[in-house]
Amino acid sequence: MDFDALDRQGYLLFREAVSQDCVERLRIAFDAGIVPSDQWPVPRASDWHHSLLDLDPDVQHLCRLPVLIDGVRHILKQPFFLAQVEGREPLAGNAPQLLHRDGAGMTRQYVAAIAWLDPYDAENGATQIIPGTHRENHDDSAMAEVLAGDVGDILLFDPDVLHGATTNRTGARRRSLLLSYAAVTLRAQHKQTEALRNIRMDTSEVFV
Repeated sequence: MDFDALDRQGYLLFREAVSQDCVERLRIAFDAGIVPSDQWPVPRASDWHHSLLDLDPDVQHLCRLPVLIDGVRHILKQPFFLAQVEGREPLAGNAPQLLHRDGAGMTRQYVAAIAWLDPYDAENGATQIIPGTHRENHDDSAMAEVLAGDVGDILLFDPDVLHGATTNRTGARRRSLLLSYAAVTLRAQHKQTEALRNIRMDTSEVFV
């Protein structure tokens, strides 16, 4: 793994990290787990599909891929746990996300990853990102890069790097899994909000 690039950019993109066979099973789990936006404990945006799939064994296996665990370990440098995983898919004409940080000031406490189950690019709502914006003296006004790739790619990123989903202009499917890992020091805080986020999986496993 290119840890230098991860430190410099604030993210790494692992190409075809998930096998095609596993992707097919994950797609089935995604579609079966779609819950209408207004039926979540906290209503979700209606221009996205949100999928409840954290108990699926293939989903849990993906979250433990060695390349992900090694990358999270490098960023956090302390024991951590799998905090959340859910499915997300921008629908045709969705409002783009503003460039944002998932957890400003959460460096070394939180790491996120996105696993794509469909091809993704600027036409169907791919993620855009500004490399290096997790570092001190960064340039928030730099040009964002819209990521593009194929089924089974995984993006691992620091929560402080600026990123956001774009608009799905074509309506082509762009299913993905959003994974969140957190330092064990956040466990008590995390437990207090699990029900609000519809987390059903066991989050007690600690990676060291």
